[in-house]
Amino acid sequence: MIQAPVGYRCPDCMRAEQPVEPTTVAGATTIAKPYVTYTLIVINLLVFAYQYSVGINAVAERWGMWPVGIVTGDEWYRLLTSAFLHGSFLHIAFNMYVLFALGPTLERILGHVRFTALYLLSAVGGAVASYFFSDITTVSVGASGAIFGLMGALVVAGRRLRYDVTQVLVLLGINVVIGFLAPGIDWRAHLGGLVTGAVVAAILVHAPRKSRTFIQVAGLSGVLLILVAATMLRTSQIQELLAPLGVITT
Repeated sequence: MIQAPVGYRCPDCMRAEQPVEPTTVAGATTIAKPYVTYTLIVINLLVFAYQYSVGINAVAERWGMWPVGIVTGDEWYRLLTSAFLHGSFLHIAFNMYVLFALGPTLERILGHVRFTALYLLSAVGGAVASYFFSDITTVSVGASGAIFGLMGALVVAGRRLRYDVTQVLVLLGINVVIGFLAPGIDWRAHLGGLVTGAVVAAILVHAPRKSRTFIQVAGLSGVLLILVAATMLRTSQIQELLAPLGVITT
């Protein structure tokens, strides 16, 4: 028995009276501030400041998504670092605005850890799509894959929660069209990030309550394995293209 303010209570009764911390549809506890969103914005701004001081194109060539560099130099990090680089003030301004507008809502739905996983997987998904479908000499940069992933994720999560996602769909549709019409925009990364983000969100918000964490981890691991497999397949294709040229690959 446990002494209570009045008399004694059994342990089971005391535990039953303890308040249960509310969780979101993804299984995350409620958060006060979306600090992951703000941290990502700061990181992108600091990296762009570095680009501007050193040379935007020089940094892009060194760390951007460049298929030939990935294959010949074994520079796999480019699939992630390219998502934190930008090509102009307008480019980073748009991406950071959307991240600031959509990120907090998604972070509150998914929680810090799940939101971070969504962002990074969407970023890599966009880079892998660009790597797979672009010309091998193309150099591309930008957080657009991750940003499109957030838009796709918010549509999926919003429908799960019965939110009105009309504005997000309009924003998404406009930017998809712009990606195809405007020159110099890597629409492959946009679509890759969009699909990846939507799939990741579906896994997170539709996982059944029972064994939810296990299903989420297994599902996101499966997404990552698919991205790795696509990368390996494209690498093999590029190696075959370069072999007749006598280019040594690793």
